[in-house]
Amino acid sequence: EQMHDRLRAQWRERMDRDEKPSAAVLDSQSTRSSPQGGESGYDAGKKVKGRKRSLVVDTLGLLLAVSISAASVQDRDAADDAVTSSMGKYPSVNTLFVDSAYAGKWAQRMQHIHAVQIQVIRGSNNRRTGKWHSEQGDLFTAAPAPSGFVVMPKRWVVERTHAWNERARRLIMHHDRLLDVSAAWVWLAEARMLARRLTT
Repeated sequence: EQMHDRLRAQWRERMDRDEKPSAAVLDSQSTRSSPQGGESGYDAGKKVKGRKRSLVVDTLGLLLAVSISAASVQDRDAADDAVTSSMGKYPSVNTLFVDSAYAGKWAQRMQHIHAVQIQVIRGSNNRRTGKWHSEQGDLFTAAPAPSGFVVMPKRWVVERTHAWNERARRLIMHHDRLLDVSAAWVWLAEARMLARRLTT
């Protein structure tokens, strides 16, 4: 983890960014587990039996924190450790972008605990996305859902990070009994990617 953090700081410097990030993005991904055993569960929403990988990344998509849990754990509960770790290591972060799964009481609690602004990026097909009309503001028209693939503002960087990780054969499926070992493989894959960038 410390090796990765040094490499990430070097890459941010090369990209003319401050070493300490001021904004971060949170997202989770459920991936399958092998029959090796260890803690796992079933994510009914994504129809995946395995573990959930919660990532906090900077606006370049570089890893700030990761936590692993059973896939059956709700996104907002699984993310607590990753958010706490990232805010502890990087108090410079003042804005955290999340999707609608983290809205509501969880977002309010994180804002209170970590003094960070939570910005919820809702999908374009979300019924709460639209415009209010009339002087009283009592008429709401939902925005029409666009067809095809839609890039989500800010949140696309963490989706790309998930895709980067899946290039590593070891991260396609969880093979380890211990959650800490699964997290260590994420740090190693990200450090390897940064080392390759910095030497080319």
